Amino acid sequence: MVKVAEKEGIEGRNGRPKDPQLTVMAREIHDQRRKKQLSLDQLADLSGVSRSMISKIERSEAVPSATVLARIAEALGVTFSTLMSQPVENEVIHIKASMQPVLREEGSGFTRRCLSPVLPGRGIDWVLNTLPPRATAGEFGAHRRGVEEYIYVLQGRLKAVIGTHIITIETGDSLYFQADANHSFTNIGSGECTYFLVIDGSGLRRRG
Repeated sequence: MVKVAEKEGIEGRNGRPKDPQLTVMAREIHDQRRKKQLSLDQLADLSGVSRSMISKIERSEAVPSATVLARIAEALGVTFSTLMSQPVENEVIHIKASMQPVLREEGSGFTRRCLSPVLPGRGIDWVLNTLPPRATAGEFGAHRRGVEEYIYVLQGRLKAVIGTHIITIETGDSLYFQADANHSFTNIGSGECTYFLVIDGSGLRRRG
């Protein structure tokens, strides 16, 4: 598997995290890797992300792009949100806006806000994405068979490429697809595009 180059991560100035959220993410990736008894080299092989990039992320010296973080989460067998926040146990959970983990890519301006709590045994990510005009979220590799994704566009126009399918999603439109193919999303409008994304990995447990 081709390793993702370091340029796909966004480094903080002087190697310091720009946001306390980076410290949480770095610790969660490190803890999940140790829990799975994976070395840096093994996680690099599984994710296609270079060993040096994973090491920088775990030291809070680099901010991974959304595609890089998705590859790492997939390799670890966890949801995107698991790597962005600490787990909670309560069944009734109020997450204030100030407590919702946010990851912003400085290069593209792409912003992901995690809305779903991290619950043990669940496999669902609920994310609010914002793409600046003409920006792309990047290309996401195929998930394992059983992962499904849902999109609802709150504002703007979004081009989705799912394998060989190209779909334009307008404001108010929704989209469902099985995510075992490469997929990418691009804002083709003149203003910001804001959309909900739900990634449902619960099918992996049913298949297991």
